[in-house]
Amino acid sequence: MGDESLRSAARPEGEGGLQYHLRVRRGDVARYVLLPGDPERTDLIARLWDEARLVAHHREYRTWTGFYKGTPISVTSTGIGSPSTAIAVEELLRVGAETFIRVGTMGGIREDLRPGTLVIGSAAVRMEGTSGQYAPRGFPAAASYDVVAALVEAAEALGVRYEVGVVASTDSFYLGQGRPGYGGYMTPEASEIIPLLRSAGVLGFEMEASALFTLSQLYGARAGCVCAVVANRVSGEFVVNAGVEDAARVASEAVAILAGWDREREKRGKKWFYPSLACRRT
Repeated sequence: MGDESLRSAARPEGEGGLQYHLRVRRGDVARYVLLPGDPERTDLIARLWDEARLVAHHREYRTWTGFYKGTPISVTSTGIGSPSTAIAVEELLRVGAETFIRVGTMGGIREDLRPGTLVIGSAAVRMEGTSGQYAPRGFPAAASYDVVAALVEAAEALGVRYEVGVVASTDSFYLGQGRPGYGGYMTPEASEIIPLLRSAGVLGFEMEASALFTLSQLYGARAGCVCAVVANRVSGEFVVNAGVEDAARVASEAVAILAGWDREREKRGKKWFYPSLACRRT
């Protein structure tokens, strides 16, 4: 943007609706957008598609748009954490995105969640601060049921290991996830967080899903997440990038599935998707 003047301080858009952070405008992204944190992971995801073109790269936000099994699809990196994820979601909605799937990594807190297992988040514990700027504390951060169903169907079709359940989204990779800080610094709350969440059946830690789910519910969008377990906090195992490509494949396949369901729903004039709708051919 250089020295270009933006529309206003309250609406920071450039000419033609160019978004301030993402550097995208309407027509640059598809209805369905995958959201990894790492900009480099967008390249891995785009290579799985039938075709893809780099649309923009600014700060931590890197966007590709292309086609997967004939379905228009985009991917935008969010950077680490909920604040930058909320910026990405806000600006993507402004240029026409409607459905979001986070493609991330996480630390499992259940013994059987070995590195390489995928976790499909049905909801998220709001342990980050960003969603609190949008909704009161009791507001639930839930994934969209049809996005969860599409992710499950995709995981089954691809034959990968997966679990479905609640994840916890934190603002801190260290104390917020029960790891000691520099010099061994620890608080009582940090020491107790893993046993507390394990007792509640939470599957593990990540850092973006609860903000994504909250914003999507507030704005009438759809959202889900699929995370590769790279660490197990019970066994101490940590395998960098374990399951990451599987998560990317599952998310891309889920978009193709959702697109098919959406076409059937729209054809029949239905507002909501329900399972038998996908089977009807009358």
